[in-house]
Amino acid sequence: MDSRHSNDPLFQPLELGHLTLKNRIMSTSHASGTDDQGMPGERYQRYHEEKAKGGLALTMFGGSSNVAPDSPSVFDQLRVDSDAVIPYLQQFSERIHSHDTALMCQITHLGRRGDATADNWLPTIAPSVVRETLHRSIPREMDEHDIKRVVRSFGAAARRCYEGGLDGLETHAGAHLIGQFFSPDTNRRSDKYGGSLQNRMRFALMVHEEIRKQVGDNFLLGIRMSLEEDRGGLSHDEALQIAQTLQQEGAIDFLNCVFGRMDTEIALAENNMPGMKQPLAPFLERMRTVRQAVTLPIFHAARIVDIATARYAVRDGLLDMVAMTRAHIADPQIVNKIQRGEEHRIRPCFGASHCMHKKPSCIHNVATGRELELPQVISASPVPGRKVVVVGAGPAGLEAARVAAERGHKVTILEAASKPGGQILMAARTEWRHDLMAVIDWRLAELEHLGVKLKLNCYAESEDVLALQPDTVIIATGGLPNLHGISGEQHCISSWDILGGDIQPAEKIIVFDGTGRHEAASCAQYLAARGATVTLASIDDRPTAELGYAERASHRKQLYKQGITMLQDLMLLEVKSSGNRISARFRNDLTDEPLELIADQIIVERGTVPVDELFYELKSNAVNSGDLDLEALLEAEPQPGNDQQGYTLYRVGDAVSSRSMHAAILDSYRLAIAL
Repeated sequence: MDSRHSNDPLFQPLELGHLTLKNRIMSTSHASGTDDQGMPGERYQRYHEEKAKGGLALTMFGGSSNVAPDSPSVFDQLRVDSDAVIPYLQQFSERIHSHDTALMCQITHLGRRGDATADNWLPTIAPSVVRETLHRSIPREMDEHDIKRVVRSFGAAARRCYEGGLDGLETHAGAHLIGQFFSPDTNRRSDKYGGSLQNRMRFALMVHEEIRKQVGDNFLLGIRMSLEEDRGGLSHDEALQIAQTLQQEGAIDFLNCVFGRMDTEIALAENNMPGMKQPLAPFLERMRTVRQAVTLPIFHAARIVDIATARYAVRDGLLDMVAMTRAHIADPQIVNKIQRGEEHRIRPCFGASHCMHKKPSCIHNVATGRELELPQVISASPVPGRKVVVVGAGPAGLEAARVAAERGHKVTILEAASKPGGQILMAARTEWRHDLMAVIDWRLAELEHLGVKLKLNCYAESEDVLALQPDTVIIATGGLPNLHGISGEQHCISSWDILGGDIQPAEKIIVFDGTGRHEAASCAQYLAARGATVTLASIDDRPTAELGYAERASHRKQLYKQGITMLQDLMLLEVKSSGNRISARFRNDLTDEPLELIADQIIVERGTVPVDELFYELKSNAVNSGDLDLEALLEAEPQPGNDQQGYTLYRVGDAVSSRSMHAAILDSYRLAIAL
């Protein structure tokens, strides 16, 4: 151990059964979506290997890996119900162990959390016939044959993990079949598997006993379970009693603790897997009661994203292993950066939940999940020293500048505004989304470290760019609100006008959402928080339809709480004056019925149109005529013309078309990594 870290709680080894973990930092199991038809192939392994290269002690994989044919893959899980997985696990183990990192898998039966129309189209099973809201399954009640069959399936899956060379595994009890037996809300049986807590524990004990028979005592076995479910689910006291019994029976070697339910979108988004709307490490202090109840090593993950909190958790004995799962999706080099004295350079996870929607990609680390094509650690270019001019300092521009500078090029950024950040400056004005500024702040710090020149208040003309004698010009000028083509567009305003402070909000406002993204809902919430009466009219069948389930649920909850009227399936046809107010005419997109709404203001959100005048001014003299070779881009290979005299010209982000922030950053990374 480096002497600088000899007293660091995070760098103390942990004895876990037969295994010694080199530090206290881990990543928990999750369904990453990188599988190859249910198998952990090359892409899956490389995703986890980057974390191992980054220095953590334990990476767990295979979130919700299925042990039986009637546990279907409903969110891109692995399958451990066949010996076909063993060679993959053996290769995986060898790969991860070569970095002195331990490897464990999570195995489960989903029970009612499945889908009877997925995979094998088998009926879902559960302790009792209680439907799950999230996956919409009405399960069949298990009989004795089912129980014994599934117990055997768990044991067989564990044997495959053992033969695959893994260091251990965990079962998943949180809202899955084992947890459904635990919970009085989902277990309404009157036989020996239901009623008393002792009876509700019986299935879990049978499962773990069978696993022990198959793998022996030198293979680590844990359980991931919720320590409290609300709305009639498992209570905290009963959960602690279960943990104590599992310990006393020798059924587990470690306890992996989560909180909350998993059977609705909002429960996942704001409790079980909390995002940016929730506080940091929301359940950490509650781990004190767990520590008092059991002596087992304790793992825990729930928005622990900063090193100070991680240190505190281990130093104060709240946790034995601190799980920074989504933090490693944002930056798999966390441990290495700590060891190099570069904690301040860790790319922050701020809970955007993009990784839960477009698995496992981070909203601002586009290399994650693309390890076969894009490097996590940027190496120097074989031909460094090119003069690169980036026009625009939004996320796309800052990323292009950062990657080009990491490659060893001389980079200058020209930004028209007085502050860098682009559209993020407005998006972050919605209170619960203010942490979006981390995307900008981290890149600005990296650019300062790399010596990149940033010129603000510089509305660049073509002569300004050419005066810098660039070898490469990257246009990242973004877009402007798209109000074009609306009958009566002169009566409309954009969310930018409101969030940017150019126009003061009125009392009664209609916000039209023509994209299904964050912008309209965020603007509606911003206005309601300032006392306006707001109607959010959407072209889609629900607000924020384009977003992932976690973000959709959080937005919808906030819209309800603020009393915002939500109308769906409406196409905006015309806006006109109505006395001293505004009349907006809509058509129901399903019935063609007209609807007229009267308000003081109408805010229209339809994405952006590119600000591309500078691109077209520079295009004719560029050696590549501003053209992009898509094949080279996707292979992260140099673009044609990079080796010729003169400048190559490209555009990225919303300067090309209106898309997401992740897409804009990906444009820049793919382009700049090959310079």
